Amino acid sequence: MAWSTRELANLAGTTVNTIRHNHRLGLLDVPERKYNGYKEYEVRHLVRVLRIRRLVDLGVPLSQIGEVGAGGDSTPDALRELDAELAANIERLQQARSDIASILRDSAPADAPAGFESVASRLSEADNSIIHITKQFYDEDALADLLKMVETDTQAVSAEIDALPADADDATRQRLAEQLAPDLARNMIAYPWINDPGEHLSQSEHLTQQTFFEALVELYNPAQLDVFGRATVLAQEQLDGADDESGESG
Repeated sequence: MAWSTRELANLAGTTVNTIRHNHRLGLLDVPERKYNGYKEYEVRHLVRVLRIRRLVDLGVPLSQIGEVGAGGDSTPDALRELDAELAANIERLQQARSDIASILRDSAPADAPAGFESVASRLSEADNSIIHITKQFYDEDALADLLKMVETDTQAVSAEIDALPADADDATRQRLAEQLAPDLARNMIAYPWINDPGEHLSQSEHLTQQTFFEALVELYNPAQLDVFGRATVLAQEQLDGADDESGESG
């Protein structure tokens, strides 16, 4: 019995284009043709297509099907490598499902930084962007600390800074800096690596500083940057003052 290309595709549960593609790759022999020019596929062709499908279903790339299907010495190694890739894909998919569950539970933006779903909805667009960048430069320990900082952040002050216009007056900037400084000082005490982040960086310190400088300038307006700068100076002064008092009492 002989089958046409379409009949073979139907029997094998695939498509005519796939059969033709297998021919082009040299995975399937081209059969003899009838007097009218149509191909005549036999049982061996059907079996071959089914074997190819089996390997494809396992995830074997088309470029490796000939070698793996031949059962050579390299086949076990190829299958082990494939199994490792599948395990990594499964882990990635499981993490994606977990992240989606967190996004839905916390009503977070779909593109919220991973791990920050619980706080993303109350952060500004600029703050969310900074966290996305931070995840590319800092390790998991630092990111866990960053999440704690955001969770304990004074939301009223942050909201006012988020809405601060670029031409805000000096008095408003100073007031916000003074309100923000205690939070910064507490974070500097609780997380000393903030001032010396080297061991938590995945990139060079120079590249990290350069990237964050450019990001801050682009994402925040001059008034907001001024508040951050003033607050940082005030926070450091508070820490220095506390150290001086501690030294005197000692």
